[in-house]
Amino acid sequence: MGEDVRVRAVVALAQAMAAAPTPRETWRAAARGARDALGGGFAALSVWEREAGRLRVLVNEGERAPGEEEFPADETYPVHQFPEITEFLHERWAGGGEPDAWVETAAADDPPAAPRPGYCHQRVAALRRRGRGCCVVAPIVLHGRAWGELYVARPAGAPVFDRADADFATVLASVVAAGIVQTERLEEVRTLAFTDPLTGLANRRAVDIRLDEALEEHRLTGAVVSLLVCDVNGLKQVNDTYGHEIGDRLLERFGCVLSRCGAMLPGALAARLGGDEFCLLSVGPTSDDVIRAATELCLLARELEYGDGVACGIASTGDPIGPVASARRLFRLADAAQYRAKAAGSRRPVVAGRDGEVLALAESAPARRGERRRFRGSRG
Repeated sequence: MGEDVRVRAVVALAQAMAAAPTPRETWRAAARGARDALGGGFAALSVWEREAGRLRVLVNEGERAPGEEEFPADETYPVHQFPEITEFLHERWAGGGEPDAWVETAAADDPPAAPRPGYCHQRVAALRRRGRGCCVVAPIVLHGRAWGELYVARPAGAPVFDRADADFATVLASVVAAGIVQTERLEEVRTLAFTDPLTGLANRRAVDIRLDEALEEHRLTGAVVSLLVCDVNGLKQVNDTYGHEIGDRLLERFGCVLSRCGAMLPGALAARLGGDEFCLLSVGPTSDDVIRAATELCLLARELEYGDGVACGIASTGDPIGPVASARRLFRLADAAQYRAKAAGSRRPVVAGRDGEVLALAESAPARRGERRRFRGSRG
């Protein structure tokens, strides 16, 4: 393969990984780009999970053998079966070298390119078992540590990879490593953008986006969309009496309780809207299911060391609340129900459509400043 062709292959690989919208698509782009660049029939990307002592396959790309899935749920291999990732590489680095790729072939009279006493040739056995003739394996190094490996194979009968291919695979692995780092950074940015830093729950921005999607699903399929809004009672008193550090601890503990109750509703999104305001957004479960989860939430909140429980309101398309044309309306209904719960000192959730005053309250403008908390009027 000419030098210009390989340069173009490297550029194409980097561009494909940069354009991938998700980590999974990044993995696929890495494997596909490396496979094409090396003229292979199959490629895989694996990560070394140190705590479990195993290589976990992230993606299988190309001509897969029976039983190989594109994105396997649990295809793993004990690292002791492939000691080169921990032993050969370490020795090379300790000697001042770089982590080089190596070639394995399935020919009976052709030993591995980097033999070592006790090496069990698991890769050779795997090549034969899957009808492949040779492979090139390149370690992927992130932040100075082995992250995983890039594996490209050719079918039996195809030309065997040579030293130049192995050197090129080393270059490709470094490009893949850079792409993975970029993906990790983007994921960190996304996490910061949609996560409340104190509780680790979703934030208001994440709720806005998910609620718009949920209501579109409701319009298309009739899926039940429910919004639970709650305020932590007594937060100001806790802050004034014990300090804001204890107040933050109360919010963190309540966030854990909310997450626990949200787990009762498959796919529910638990979020902190700001201050002492939290919510659960559920798509699919019935309004009765949501009420049960909310009732458990109210019970557990009363058992927290600080605060005075929560005031909880629910609005669900599964109840007679009229048409919900916008996210704003569902929020106003849930807010009105929550206000009723707070005003009445209710220890149970109040539900729009099941409490006659809630609908009227949601439609009316807030009363005098300070008498009724302002309903949210923005999108979401």
